[in-house]
Amino acid sequence: MINVIVGQTASGKNALAFQIATSIDTEIISVDSMKIYRGMDIGTSKPSLEQRKKPRYHLIDIVNPWESYNVAEFVKDCDSAIADIIKRGKKPLLVCGTPLYLKALLYGIFSDLSSSAELRAELEKTASEKGLDFLYERLRKIDPVRVRGADKIHPNDKKRIIRAIEVYTLSGKPISSFQTHFNKNELRYQATMVGLKRTSEDLYRRINDRVEEMFHRGLVDEVKKLVNSPRGLSSQAQQAVGYKEVIKYLKGEITLEEAKNEVKKNTRHLAKRQMTWFRRFPQIKWIECPPDATTAQIYDKVIKVINSANL
Repeated sequence: MINVIVGQTASGKNALAFQIATSIDTEIISVDSMKIYRGMDIGTSKPSLEQRKKPRYHLIDIVNPWESYNVAEFVKDCDSAIADIIKRGKKPLLVCGTPLYLKALLYGIFSDLSSSAELRAELEKTASEKGLDFLYERLRKIDPVRVRGADKIHPNDKKRIIRAIEVYTLSGKPISSFQTHFNKNELRYQATMVGLKRTSEDLYRRINDRVEEMFHRGLVDEVKKLVNSPRGLSSQAQQAVGYKEVIKYLKGEITLEEAKNEVKKNTRHLAKRQMTWFRRFPQIKWIECPPDATTAQIYDKVIKVINSANL
């Protein structure tokens, strides 16, 4: 049995997890596609190095910012972390901000499909010559499911666009037809899942406050250091909310104030997509979090759910 805390960005799940882990014999596993990157600290709201001394955190700072990382690698790494924690007599507490990763961990990943280096090279050449928009429009026609909905492929995600077209070309079937995880009845792990729910007004206020704090703490300098490093940022890392907007500012495409506003807007959109995903997990027990509720008060509610499920 594993315990999982889920919630939209800025919902307070990380502060809650820290309190839970310092109160009971628990270690935290981050289920976040951007906290994996070293050096991307302020924009991903990572716990500080001091906080990470106790309780112990897993799957934070495991990938260089110029490297790629995928869901299959996450499942493998998370499986290892869970096994290690349990082997040492501790309890794993997963904190999820990336529902796709959680979906793969609990329901599994669809079987490997055929691939072709030659075809991928051809698609890469097409993207260079005709633009990524050309390939995205092709994907829209062959697999409309992958360009809409909670788990849609972003128009700038060249790697996933090419992979989806590759699968269709080789198999004659859209990649979405292979991805039926939620139709399975069996789970890879038995999980107690608790979600933090806030009103839109409260969540957006918290998002705005957090974005202002990020810029105050030096988000611009952090991004500048990363993009000016010898190897820079991977295309995957560059798509992180907070980073892509500051990159536009550093290129002179927008003002600093416009960058802040774009980060706030895109973070709100991210929060909406997260909730759309989370609603697809039927086992989540949602806890209402009033605007004036303290972390300690939310902790009391959450710990009752966890304790009752683990009896």
